[in-house]
Amino acid sequence: MMVPELLLGLGLGCAAALGPTCLSAQFRKPGDYILGGLFPFGKDTMNLAERSEPTLMVCQRLFIDGLIWALGMRFAIDEINNSSSLLPGVTLGYDMYDTCFEPLVALQPSLLFLTRNGTTGIGILCNYTDYQPRVTAVIGPHKSSLCLVTAKLFSSFLIPQVSYGASSEKLGNTELYPSFYRTVPSDKNLVEAVVLLLNRFGWNWVATIASDDEYGQGAQELFLSTAGNNSICIAFEELIPTDLSEPHAKSQLEDTVNLIKKTKVNIIVLFAFSLPAQALLEQSIRMGLSKKVWIGTEAWMLSDIPHSTPHIQSIGTVLGFAMKTGRVPGFQKYVADLFTSVQQEEFCRQSREFNRLMNADVLHTHCQECDHVSLRDISSMLGLSQVHPVHVAVYSVAHALHRALGCTPRACPRASIRSWQLLHFMDTLPFEVNGQRFRFDQSHSTNTGYKLILWSWKNGTFRNLPVGDYEQSLSINESQIQFHTADQKEPVSECFMHCKPGQVRRIKGFHLCCYDCTDCPENTFWSSKDSSSCTPCLQHQWAPARSTRCYERSERFLFWDEPLSIALLTLMAITTLLTCLAALLFVRNLRTPLVQAAGGERSLFALLSLVLLSLSCCLYVGKPSDKLCTMQGMINALCLNGCFSTFFLKSLEITLVTEFPHRAPSLLSWVTQRRSWLLIALCLLTQCLLCLCHLHLGPDHLVSDYKSLPTEVLLVCHTRSWVAFALLHSYNNCLALVCFLCTFMVQTSGKKYNVARGITFAFLIYFIIWIFFVAVFATLRTVLRAVTQVATILITSLGILGSYFIPKCYIILFKPEMNTVDRFQSSTKEEPEEDSV
Repeated sequence: MMVPELLLGLGLGCAAALGPTCLSAQFRKPGDYILGGLFPFGKDTMNLAERSEPTLMVCQRLFIDGLIWALGMRFAIDEINNSSSLLPGVTLGYDMYDTCFEPLVALQPSLLFLTRNGTTGIGILCNYTDYQPRVTAVIGPHKSSLCLVTAKLFSSFLIPQVSYGASSEKLGNTELYPSFYRTVPSDKNLVEAVVLLLNRFGWNWVATIASDDEYGQGAQELFLSTAGNNSICIAFEELIPTDLSEPHAKSQLEDTVNLIKKTKVNIIVLFAFSLPAQALLEQSIRMGLSKKVWIGTEAWMLSDIPHSTPHIQSIGTVLGFAMKTGRVPGFQKYVADLFTSVQQEEFCRQSREFNRLMNADVLHTHCQECDHVSLRDISSMLGLSQVHPVHVAVYSVAHALHRALGCTPRACPRASIRSWQLLHFMDTLPFEVNGQRFRFDQSHSTNTGYKLILWSWKNGTFRNLPVGDYEQSLSINESQIQFHTADQKEPVSECFMHCKPGQVRRIKGFHLCCYDCTDCPENTFWSSKDSSSCTPCLQHQWAPARSTRCYERSERFLFWDEPLSIALLTLMAITTLLTCLAALLFVRNLRTPLVQAAGGERSLFALLSLVLLSLSCCLYVGKPSDKLCTMQGMINALCLNGCFSTFFLKSLEITLVTEFPHRAPSLLSWVTQRRSWLLIALCLLTQCLLCLCHLHLGPDHLVSDYKSLPTEVLLVCHTRSWVAFALLHSYNNCLALVCFLCTFMVQTSGKKYNVARGITFAFLIYFIIWIFFVAVFATLRTVLRAVTQVATILITSLGILGSYFIPKCYIILFKPEMNTVDRFQSSTKEEPEEDSV
């Protein structure tokens, strides 16, 4: 029956009956090649905080596992020395020291290993190729935090160091640690196995707790990154103290248990060594934590926690992974024989002589408690403690040395071998231990896989029940797993449900990996199951809310068959028809005083320009192109210029008659007779030059607007340069301003027709329309931009037609008696007062 782990002061009753032994003297032995050993014989270092001088550091309590590991190294070396096939004729020695789980403690023997063979000093050299240190290789230490310190020392000398327990992923960096090896898998493999286990049972709402050391922090960091990539949500992450003697250690453990209660998480992943793990479990029992599923690792799963912790079954279900290890045949018998021998005086005298030869006075093993340990004290742990990795570590060095020496099956040549020469053989060649084949991979690790174990009690008897294994994949015998739930089925631990198509997960809470399902917004789509974000559609595509795909955008412009276009085209037809009817009426009455007073042939040219201006509305309807965009503005400007130039001549005529009557006879021929067509041509030529400048500076061009409309791409003519736009239309605006200024103050008597009034109103309407047009046109980015342009053209045409030409058509048709020479001849001249006649 298995018993708890021995602490210092426990088990002394049995040991005292037998008296002190010389077990502490069994960890040094001379040989042809010495292997150094670093093992945690003790734990709970004293006086580290108060240490003000570099005095000796002492451990308070014995750590049984560390003692068993050291005995495993001793057994392996004795087995090799007795072998006829491995290193025949060569004797291996060993020199083992306590690390006490503390880097400071481990440094002292590590420095001793680096001393020149036969001395106590480290040589300071530029080239260490021929340097012969005290040891050929080093076995250990166990913890990653210690290896990260010692591996730098040994790697600088390229002394092979083989750890039997350090699993930190950082140690797999062969550039930083070229001579570091380990006979255990990396934490990366362990984390992958844990994540597969969580996914197998559908647990996506878990907590992770780690010891505040290199092993716990490194494993937890790997787990957090791997879990996040596998849709596993972390309720919280917490660190627990490794030094339980610290003042705040108990309060930290209480806070951790309270956090478990608060989050109501059912699954806890614990990365820690046995001492902090046991402290957390004991605190959970004291605080009445409800049963949970604890996912553990061999760092605490294979310890004596089930035996030494009262009411341990109340914590719930404990599942975890332990490295697959082979058996070490003969080890338990070897230990039993050794404990018999260390009570014999002759054996102890010989052992102390070996210690004297090894310069034990330089540095002691510091395992004086070992002399008070009996076989019965450690027998319960012999079957649990992982001795196999230590056994494989020693054999890996022995096989490398065998090959480096060039040994034959019968003998090994006597040759001087440097430590660094073993690295080549350890890197490249496999080796066998008890029929099992091993080889270091690229990260200098061995990966034999894991077994999934369950803490099981049957009839009050505890055992580690294998329920699955992991190598490349995870296999589980679920029928053997009985959970703590009422139906003995796996408990539910979910933070989110699987979202429906078109929905994605949105994180909720603070520092919690927990999700709500939300619909994908417009123009995004759901791309994969349980996706955490919506995928944006391409620019030429769109999607409705909660969509699983994107759709092609349809083109949007002012279609010929839509109601708004039909209305505008109808208005254009009416405007064109009215303009043509007015022109026809003017042609039939071309020689009448009214038509001649309105401008005669020039008025027909103005009407023709208005017809062309109205018809240019067709350029704005239908699918636009770069050429159409360029033509729209220029044709608009030229047609307006043709109309405005005739009004410009009429306005000059009115100005000459009213403001310069004495010079009018000599100048009127330029604005009223055939010479006036030269001025019209000059105006058109000037506008053509401005159109060329507009083309040079940057004409309007077609753009595809994907932002203004939700499901369509808007094809719109974009104003590339507002300077070019102003230059194109500024000349017509100047003509309009001159015409307005020349006519708005002109007065006539009631007997004469006021031609100037029609021009004034026409351009007043034009300016009002343009003020609104520029304000609206500059801000619109929809299909209404083209509507605004068409409406502006038609209202301008109707304004000019209604204020200037329609009244004259009314007189021709309905007031023919007013179409006389007296009414229209010199109608623009101011009438003299009667008393001046």
